[in-house]
Amino acid sequence: MQTATAPQNNLQTTTNGLPNICGWESEIATVVNRDRLIFSPHSKINIAEVNAGFACALHMHQPTIPAGANGELINNLQHMFEHPNDGDNHNAGVFAWCYSRMGDWIPELVANGCSPRIMLDYSGNLLWGLQQMGRNDVLDNLKKITCDSQYQPYVEWLGTMWSHAVIPSTPIPDLKLHIQAWQHYFAVIFGYDALARVKGFSPPEMHLPNNPDPLYEYIKALKECGYRWLLVQEHSVERLDGSGLHHDDKYIPNRLVARNSHGETISITALIKTQGSDTKLVAQMQPYHEAKGRRKQQIGDVSVPSCVTQIADGENGGVMMNEYARDFKPVWYELKDNSSVVGLNGTEYIELIEAAGVNPEHYPVCQAVGQHKIWQRVDPDTATPEKVRDAIAHLQETDHQFHMDGASWTDDLSWVKGYENVLEPMNQLSAMFHQKYDGLVANDPAVTKTKEYQEALLYVLLLETSCFRYWGQGTWTDYARELFQRGEALLK
Repeated sequence: MQTATAPQNNLQTTTNGLPNICGWESEIATVVNRDRLIFSPHSKINIAEVNAGFACALHMHQPTIPAGANGELINNLQHMFEHPNDGDNHNAGVFAWCYSRMGDWIPELVANGCSPRIMLDYSGNLLWGLQQMGRNDVLDNLKKITCDSQYQPYVEWLGTMWSHAVIPSTPIPDLKLHIQAWQHYFAVIFGYDALARVKGFSPPEMHLPNNPDPLYEYIKALKECGYRWLLVQEHSVERLDGSGLHHDDKYIPNRLVARNSHGETISITALIKTQGSDTKLVAQMQPYHEAKGRRKQQIGDVSVPSCVTQIADGENGGVMMNEYARDFKPVWYELKDNSSVVGLNGTEYIELIEAAGVNPEHYPVCQAVGQHKIWQRVDPDTATPEKVRDAIAHLQETDHQFHMDGASWTDDLSWVKGYENVLEPMNQLSAMFHQKYDGLVANDPAVTKTKEYQEALLYVLLLETSCFRYWGQGTWTDYARELFQRGEALLK
């Protein structure tokens, strides 16, 4: 049995005095592209007996800000502890407990004969912040349920962007850099073996690009980085004819298809997160109660259980801080003697139904919302960047409902409008970075091990954190300006 201590690899937490987010690209690629079953060989679930399952993910994030005593980069959690009287910073201790508590709850439930499940999505910023703060109590608790083989069947980590960047407004060349940086840092903390088991991806803010080229490049980057499936918000996708998802189809895997402006297509399996008040649903274990009312469904000629999929902030808000602690454990005791409804993790569900004979080609097909209107105007078989650009421009002029900002968990919030003061510097810094380094790295991949590259990359990724827009104008946009100026000075 592997212990919960040091990861079995040669990676240091920091290199050049910076978080280890680059330099080992070829080793990481080898680890993540191993083709093997992850959960099904160890799963005790007999899928034939199951009517429905439920899969819940917890999203955890705190941004990195230039707000240390002398302007150092620190995590917002540290800032909360240091300024307990500002706003709701008094919650810092509760937040830290929330980041840690699965490491207590899972072993307790397993010791009592239960079969709990949870998916975890922690941003790179947060993992680095916990390391910076010396919160080994939290990290060791997470290592216990990640690296100890007796808990691996119950806990699934989901990959995400290193720095909580919303994908539609992140420069395309940086998508893969965020994905790889997270993989590097996760391997640093939990080891290569744990990283090899990370097969699902959880996008920040559940944000899906709907512009054809960014979506295509995003899915391409995910697949190159070893991901097999993506978590997708229900109303961010549509059927190929532009209609919404049919009711039952939301509870089985879908095949998300992306077509770029050259007519090339790529696809990835998507698990659909249904709409609703996320933290409340997960905190009160609503997916379990919904699963009790669901039945098996057909995919092709195979009968499979439905699966209710949800994600929520794991620390934010009263329901998550208080009610989740009350409601999480009782469900697993209740399920001890029930084989018709089960908790599942995403990869486990997909592996089990495919082992039962499901062909992924038979999953219902979806595309990003709004794309039907583009492909109505442009024949995909003769698509060119000019034709797609003209179609988008025409639709933006004539159809007030059409936009290419992507879609997320909320439709009433734009990550683009009104944030030119953050987006322009973000795009500028990214362009400077790629202008300086793309040719150098192409000639010599070892450039990614240098301090200069690593520090510049860190500032590019940090500036793309969504919080600098989510929290509105003022202090947060000032933080963004400071990160930009430091990054610009490095790249000049």
